[in-house]
Amino acid sequence: MLLTALAVPAVVLVAGLSVALGGSRSRSRGLVAELDRVLADKDGLGRTTGCFVIQFDDPAGLIERHGRSTQTEILARCNDRIRGAMRFGDTLTVLEDGSLAVMLAPVFRLDVETMIQIAARIQGVVQQPIDLRVGAVQVSCSIGFCQGRRAPEATGRSMLDAAQIAVDEARRHGPGAIRAFSLDMARAKASRDALRDGMEQALAEGQIKAYFQPQLSTDTGEVSGMEALARWHHPHRGCLMPGDFLPTIEANGLSAQLSQVMLREALLALSSWDRAGIVVPTISVNFSAAELGDPHLPERLKWELDRFDLTADRLTIEVLETVVATSQSDTITVNIAALAALGCGVDLDDFGTGHASITSIRRFALRRLKIDRSFVTGVDVDREQQKMIAAVLSLAERLGLETVAEGVETAAEHAMLAQLGCGHVQGYAVARPMPIEEASAWLERMAIRACLPPLLASRAR
Repeated sequence: MLLTALAVPAVVLVAGLSVALGGSRSRSRGLVAELDRVLADKDGLGRTTGCFVIQFDDPAGLIERHGRSTQTEILARCNDRIRGAMRFGDTLTVLEDGSLAVMLAPVFRLDVETMIQIAARIQGVVQQPIDLRVGAVQVSCSIGFCQGRRAPEATGRSMLDAAQIAVDEARRHGPGAIRAFSLDMARAKASRDALRDGMEQALAEGQIKAYFQPQLSTDTGEVSGMEALARWHHPHRGCLMPGDFLPTIEANGLSAQLSQVMLREALLALSSWDRAGIVVPTISVNFSAAELGDPHLPERLKWELDRFDLTADRLTIEVLETVVATSQSDTITVNIAALAALGCGVDLDDFGTGHASITSIRRFALRRLKIDRSFVTGVDVDREQQKMIAAVLSLAERLGLETVAEGVETAAEHAMLAQLGCGHVQGYAVARPMPIEEASAWLERMAIRACLPPLLASRAR
């Protein structure tokens, strides 16, 4: 049995996992009360407890692929498996959001390693294939946990909240991740929550702006495009990078609003450069899986292009390789095909990190591969990096795709990539991402430089 194998005392099921969620709020209160009782037990002789929170990965994807009724059946079967893997002694509860909580009966020794082993065993029973009428289906779950003595306060609510913070962190690194609660984790969540509270206001008030990073042709040295990258000018924390706020934006369903802001600013910048006579062939905008799953995306982009009097070939859509590698959504496939048919370029971003197959690359009507910076760093001196880049370039050539290397930080890397045959480069060696005013000035300097005659060396006397 799951817990017996780890010498954890037997468990009492106070809520069957296949029970409907009605009344789960009272069960949550019951779990907190039971945790309070254990933590306050003065006769416990030094015994402690642990709390797990379990969340199934991608429940929305299950609905999209199999329908709601089949998703309900899949989750019920997983719940039954977890219930069957346990015995009397612990407390198993369905929480308000549909996640599951397990409280271990008090024991004298409950270290992190034991907690991780229990979490891994729960994942093991969940991940076994499930035979349904539609065929075999496999799901996964993420788990966060907190030991009794690690909770910020010696209360049941504090311990459950800590386990929920840990599972949120696991979901951020999932699917199938396990995380133990720590105070640093709590501080990071408090910081994200503070950002979340101001996000809608930030988007509405223009605090999140587009910065622009140039891409150069290695053949001509001319600007071949600009990429629009989000920066948040936070009123108290200064300029925040995307990694500081994008996960929170996605978690709070604000990706579409951010996309609209970035697209509008990118097309506005491109239009202004056209009016100033500054040549920027294309501008690139990143789109998440959620945005690409919007069935109205192609018509919305066409409307925006018409509004700024720009042709579709001036806009490039950047799609993460992980989206192409893992997406089972017909809507995403249809949308990307529709954007390509409209005339937009489609770049596969971070190529080399998401395990996209050649079949999936061909399925998504791509124009260009963006080689991830992990393959670019040190390419001027590292023979293995050079071989890897050469292999990617050969693949792209045979598939009829262009290439751009991102994260190019030195002139030597730039030169080696050009020598190997990479078509375009982007990175600090060219220019950092810049606000619109600085980007316009940089482009003007590049245009002036292109018009100057080459300098001739003085003849030796």
